[in-house]
Formats: sequence, C-alpha cells, structure tokens
Amino acid sequence: MKNVVLENKRTVKSSILSLMLLVALSITSFSFAQNPDNAKALGILTFKTNVIDYGTVEKGTDKLRVFTFTNTGKAPVLISKVKTSCGCTVPSYPKKPILPGESASIDITYNTNRIGQFTKTITVMSNAEEALQRLTIKGKVVAKS
Repeated sequence: MKNVVLENKRTVKSSILSLMLLVALSITSFSFAQNPDNAKALGILTFKTNVIDYGTVEKGTDKLRVFTFTNTGKAPVLISKVKTSCGCTVPSYPKKPILPGESASIDITYNTNRIGQFTKTITVMSNAEEALQRLTIKGKVVAKS
C-alpha cells in the first residue's frame, strides 16, 4: 500500500512538472510569435511604378524604358528570372542579390519596328515576399514623319 501511495505521488509530481513545462513553452512560443522581428525576414521589391507608358513614339526609335525599385524588406532579394509576354520585349536585370535598402533597375527594350498600339507584360520572379510581380509597358508606335 505504501508503494502505491509513493508511486501516485511520483505520478502527480511528474504530471505537474510536465504541465508547468508545457505552460512555460507555450508562453515562450506565444511571445516569440508576437514579436514581428522574429518572423521570417523577407525582401520586398517596391517598384517606383508598375506601368510605363511610352506614349507615342516613331517607328524604330525610343526603345528603352527602366523600371526602378528598392528592396524595402529585411533580407536580400535575388531576381531569378524576368519573363516577357513576347519576343519583341527584351529585359535586362541584376543577377546579384539586392540588399535591404538598395535600389536597382530592370531595363526593358521594346522593338518599336511594329506600327500600332501595344501593351506588354513583364513578370519578375524572385525570392521576395511577393514572388511574382507584373510590370506593364504600353504605348503607340507611328510611322516616321
């Protein structure tokens, strides 16, 4: 009988210690999760504009436009790929990581040898918080005067 009582006391003590440990871990986890500095830090590409309007340009001229951006996040951003909606639009982008606070640009060259209105999409793929971002160029190409 005495062994049973001792065994019950050990079980109760063990249960209380386990419960206290569980409560302590829960409080610590809750505090950690509530602190935004402990969240997984990501980079954020903040573009000056997402749309560039070429306006009206003459055929064969004025091809280059530049999308500038800043990494406003807390981690480096690496652009893995930039895709365009057609072969008439050629991107050039930084291949090295863009550090927090750093600015860079994506250069877009549009082939202005086709007369008429145009709207083209550029998709930027990166490890930023928003992994896919869409940019747009638009305008009108007219014959040379």
